[in-house]
Amino acid sequence: MTYIVTGAAGFIGSNIVKALNARGIRDIVAVDNLARADKFKNLVDCEIAEYVDKQDFLSVVESGELSGDIDAVFHEGACSDTMETDGRYMMENNYRYSLSLFEWALEESVPFLYASSAAVYGGGATFREERQYESPLNVYGYSKFLFDQAVRARVGNDFEQAPSQIAGFRYFNVYGARESHKGKMASVAYHFFQQYRAAGKVKLFAGNDGYADGEQRRDFVSVEDVVRVNLFFLDNPGISGIFNLGTGRSQTFNDAAVATVNACLALEGKPPKSLAELLSTGTVEYISFPDALKGKYQSFTQADLSNLRAAGYADDFLTVEQGVANYIPWLAAQ
Repeated sequence: MTYIVTGAAGFIGSNIVKALNARGIRDIVAVDNLARADKFKNLVDCEIAEYVDKQDFLSVVESGELSGDIDAVFHEGACSDTMETDGRYMMENNYRYSLSLFEWALEESVPFLYASSAAVYGGGATFREERQYESPLNVYGYSKFLFDQAVRARVGNDFEQAPSQIAGFRYFNVYGARESHKGKMASVAYHFFQQYRAAGKVKLFAGNDGYADGEQRRDFVSVEDVVRVNLFFLDNPGISGIFNLGTGRSQTFNDAAVATVNACLALEGKPPKSLAELLSTGTVEYISFPDALKGKYQSFTQADLSNLRAAGYADDFLTVEQGVANYIPWLAAQ
């Protein structure tokens, strides 16, 4: 059994590779762009059968070398920088490339599980997988939205009639192991950890868009849960569609900050503290909301999980407190 994982050296892709390894699967074609070479570290403890550069991969696909040999494609590769201003690069990378791989998967009747994004919803307050709620705020969100639209057009919204499984996952705010290479686009838990270790304090955005200091809310989802959902669909190839992948609950940035600091305190053998206590000691402080993000920022996200639950996924999702408590010890050990 051979699996393709694009973005294999990236955040979610490398976690999927590791999870496949845990099932005893080693026959994995890892596809990525290692122009940012540090990403290789995410695959050091993983087992793969082959590595193919992203720029060469479509040629391999189109040559027919892989025909009949692939059991599933996990398409996680993308430019995920929401502040990227080169729209041509974003569309070529996230839309055109994805479309070519998708068409090949359909022709070969290969299950195609791919990464979409909650960025397709923009600044709306309803996060349901329906066209009327989709209005991205940046070109990253637009590239993901347009590919979802292309998928819908190709199957006529009747995913069950497709020749093989097609499952798109609208990832909300994912955090967890193997995200260090993302730099400024890494999760707030990662940045809060780095700030606390460097200066003994964490910095959050002050109030904006009607929200008080640090009270903007996001659906923070652990990469552990993201992987579990992907593998559930791998195990159930008869289920197709586009699905939100979050926890179904929103939590504040204050919650994420407190969870991160308390996980750090636990490593130091110290008791947890409340937000009020952390504010009083200056461990949590607020900075002005950046002008560059105004009008381009999601102050609230919360996945509607109705479709995912209807598809049969019944497991509970980790809270921020649970997920960060798992993540910080791993991060500290690195």
